[in-house]
Amino acid sequence: MKKAILAIGAAGLLASACATDPYGNPTTNETVRQGAIGAGIGAVAGAIIGNNVGGGNAATGALIGAGVGGAAGAIRGSNQDRANQQRYRDSQGRYYYCYDGRQSECYWENGQRRY
Repeated sequence: MKKAILAIGAAGLLASACATDPYGNPTTNETVRQGAIGAGIGAVAGAIIGNNVGGGNAATGALIGAGVGGAAGAIRGSNQDRANQQRYRDSQGRYYYCYDGRQSECYWENGQRRY
Protein backbone atom coordinates (compact mmCIF):
# COMPACT_ATOMS: atom_id res chain seq x y z
CA MET A 1 0.00 0.00 0.00
CA LYS A 2 2.89 2.35 0.66
CA LYS A 3 4.05 1.90 -2.94
CA ALA A 4 0.62 2.96 -4.19
CA ILE A 5 0.70 6.11 -2.06
CA LEU A 6 4.19 6.97 -3.27
CA ALA A 7 3.21 6.36 -6.91
CA ILE A 8 0.14 8.59 -6.64
CA GLY A 9 2.12 11.31 -4.88
CA ALA A 10 4.89 11.17 -7.47
CA ALA A 11 2.33 11.41 -10.28
CA GLY A 12 0.82 14.52 -8.68
CA LEU A 13 4.20 16.16 -8.31
CA LEU A 14 5.19 15.30 -11.88
CA ALA A 15 1.94 16.80 -13.16
CA SER A 16 2.63 20.01 -11.27
CA ALA A 17 6.10 20.23 -12.83
CA CYS A 18 4.60 20.20 -16.35
CA ALA A 19 2.37 23.24 -15.86
CA THR A 20 2.61 25.96 -18.50
CA ASP A 21 0.94 29.27 -19.18
CA PRO A 22 -2.42 28.83 -20.99
CA TYR A 23 -1.07 31.00 -23.83
CA GLY A 24 2.01 28.81 -24.33
CA ASN A 25 4.46 31.23 -22.74
CA PRO A 26 7.56 29.69 -21.18
CA THR A 27 7.07 31.63 -17.95
CA THR A 28 4.03 30.61 -15.95
CA ASN A 29 1.76 32.99 -14.17
CA GLU A 30 0.98 32.46 -10.51
CA THR A 31 -2.50 31.03 -11.17
CA VAL A 32 -1.10 28.16 -13.21
CA ARG A 33 1.95 27.61 -11.01
CA GLN A 34 0.17 27.62 -7.66
CA GLY A 35 -2.77 25.63 -9.03
CA ALA A 36 -0.40 22.89 -10.16
CA ILE A 37 1.48 22.92 -6.87
CA GLY A 38 -1.82 22.76 -4.97
CA ALA A 39 -2.93 19.79 -7.08
CA GLY A 40 0.32 17.96 -6.38
CA ILE A 41 0.22 18.59 -2.64
CA GLY A 42 -3.49 17.79 -2.52
CA ALA A 43 -2.94 14.48 -4.31
CA VAL A 44 -0.30 13.43 -1.82
CA ALA A 45 -2.35 14.53 1.19
CA GLY A 46 -5.52 12.95 -0.22
CA ALA A 47 -3.77 9.65 -0.85
CA ILE A 48 -2.47 9.54 2.70
CA ILE A 49 -5.82 10.48 4.21
CA GLY A 50 -7.74 8.16 1.87
CA ASN A 51 -5.52 5.25 2.79
CA ASN A 52 -5.95 5.77 6.53
CA VAL A 53 -9.63 6.76 6.73
CA GLY A 54 -12.81 5.01 5.67
CA GLY A 55 -12.44 2.21 3.14
CA GLY A 56 -8.70 2.72 2.73
CA ASN A 57 -8.87 3.79 -0.92
CA ALA A 58 -5.79 5.93 -1.60
CA ALA A 59 -6.63 6.54 -5.27
CA THR A 60 -10.00 8.12 -4.52
CA GLY A 61 -8.45 10.27 -1.82
CA ALA A 62 -5.73 11.37 -4.23
CA LEU A 63 -8.26 12.40 -6.88
CA ILE A 64 -10.35 14.37 -4.42
CA GLY A 65 -7.27 15.95 -2.86
CA ALA A 66 -5.87 16.93 -6.25
CA GLY A 67 -9.13 18.62 -7.23
CA VAL A 68 -9.51 20.53 -3.99
CA GLY A 69 -5.81 21.43 -3.78
CA GLY A 70 -5.70 22.54 -7.42
CA ALA A 71 -8.73 24.77 -7.01
CA ALA A 72 -7.41 26.33 -3.80
CA GLY A 73 -3.99 26.91 -5.36
CA ALA A 74 -5.48 28.47 -8.49
CA ILE A 75 -7.60 30.87 -6.43
CA ARG A 76 -4.60 31.89 -4.37
CA GLY A 77 -2.45 32.32 -7.50
CA SER A 78 -5.13 34.36 -9.26
CA ASN A 79 -5.29 36.76 -6.33
CA GLN A 80 -1.50 37.09 -6.40
CA ASP A 81 -1.54 37.69 -10.18
CA ARG A 82 -4.01 40.53 -9.72
CA ALA A 83 -1.82 42.06 -7.03
CA ASN A 84 1.21 41.88 -9.37
CA GLN A 85 -0.50 43.55 -12.34
CA GLN A 86 0.17 47.07 -13.46
CA ARG A 87 -2.47 48.64 -15.72
CA TYR A 88 -1.71 50.88 -18.70
CA ARG A 89 -3.59 52.58 -21.51
CA ASP A 90 -2.30 52.65 -25.09
CA SER A 91 -2.52 55.58 -27.53
CA GLN A 92 -5.99 54.44 -28.67
CA GLY A 93 -7.36 54.36 -25.12
CA ARG A 94 -7.41 50.56 -24.78
CA TYR A 95 -6.39 49.10 -21.43
CA TYR A 96 -3.75 46.43 -21.00
CA TYR A 97 -1.82 45.08 -18.05
CA CYS A 98 1.71 43.84 -17.43
CA TYR A 99 3.11 41.61 -14.71
CA ASP A 100 5.77 43.02 -12.40
CA GLY A 101 6.21 46.07 -14.64
CA ARG A 102 7.85 44.02 -17.41
CA GLN A 103 6.77 45.32 -20.79
CA SER A 104 7.66 41.95 -22.34
CA GLU A 105 4.78 40.15 -20.60
CA CYS A 106 1.67 42.22 -21.28
CA TYR A 107 -1.94 41.23 -22.00
CA TRP A 108 -5.09 42.98 -23.25
CA GLU A 109 -8.19 43.13 -21.06
CA ASN A 110 -9.60 39.97 -22.68
CA GLY A 111 -6.47 37.97 -21.77
CA GLN A 112 -4.84 37.88 -25.22
CA ARG A 113 -1.12 38.51 -25.29
CA ARG A 114 -0.08 42.03 -26.34
CA TYR A 115 2.87 41.93 -28.76
